[in-house]
Amino acid sequence: MAEAFDTSRDLIPVIDVSALFAARPNARAATDQAIMAAASSCGFMLIHALPEEVPVGAQKRSQLLRLFDLPAAEIRPLWRQKFAPLHRNVYRGWFPLQPGFPTAKEGIDMGADVAYGADVIHASDPLREATPLPPEDALPGWRTAVAVYYRGMEMVANALMRSIARGLGLSERFFDAHFSRGLSTLRLIRYPVRDDISEGGPNQRLWVTHAGQRRYLIGSPHVDSGFLTLLAQDGVAGLQARHNSGQWIDVPPLEGHLAVNFGKVLERWCGGRIKATEHRVIGIGRERRSIPFFYEARADAEIAPLPLRGAVPFEPFLFGDYLWATITQFVEFTGMEGLRKPLHASPHRDATYKDQ
Repeated sequence: MAEAFDTSRDLIPVIDVSALFAARPNARAATDQAIMAAASSCGFMLIHALPEEVPVGAQKRSQLLRLFDLPAAEIRPLWRQKFAPLHRNVYRGWFPLQPGFPTAKEGIDMGADVAYGADVIHASDPLREATPLPPEDALPGWRTAVAVYYRGMEMVANALMRSIARGLGLSERFFDAHFSRGLSTLRLIRYPVRDDISEGGPNQRLWVTHAGQRRYLIGSPHVDSGFLTLLAQDGVAGLQARHNSGQWIDVPPLEGHLAVNFGKVLERWCGGRIKATEHRVIGIGRERRSIPFFYEARADAEIAPLPLRGAVPFEPFLFGDYLWATITQFVEFTGMEGLRKPLHASPHRDATYKDQ
């Protein structure tokens, strides 16, 4: 069932998703309807009532976020190649804080190998490289907690994609094979209180006015590029979504809930029936920590038009090729375009990437 959370005259749907995991298929209809309504309108929702084996809640978050308690000397070996040129890891690993940028955060990106081991690692493909992790004795039990969390988020994301498939009139397992042991990323983020900018200083573009107050940006406005994102928040406000009216509305950090939003590939794949919504993070004078999980398809998954009435056709493409072409436009990957050979069978496909 769905209820509404009033966020400054606008509504972010709050949806009980327990029916998605129930044995009785008939119980899912109302939940499917609520999910499709949220996905097609504001493009954001908060979900709760997850199965017990899904590791949500403050205690589970704290197990993962212990990583930020390690000294800098133990974090440095995890840095990505862009920040430590002698390191081999390009796509996975640690990104340090970079003062002066609109996004002020540090953290780590981890791939499917944290849950499935070497079977999903392909040394020739930077998108499927091994994730550098701290040694077990530095954080006892941390690697196990990460693996459990990764699989739990996959379970929830798979249930949501099956709900979307039903909502689109497709077989509920239509999307399953595209995502099986795919490129999903588990990210741990720390947003410190900004001390690198000042109101009235040269970086005025990093300040915004919200609800009559001046706030600094810690996460610049953007639309996720892929499919869907599951976000665990730490109780510190700041995440905002852009409403259809153009206004920024708060996505409240409710305990025991996951914030869900959708990406540009899913929007196009579904013929615009799913909305990829712009969002940002503003600072409120407190450190913020969050755990997003980006549910991504396999590198070799072909994204082709779905059999939906009225959908605009597009040239099929392989998700890994699209993803690499997309990320190498960002500053932390520029200059690395040639490190990955495209998988696509026909050269004209890559002409569609920038339109996704």
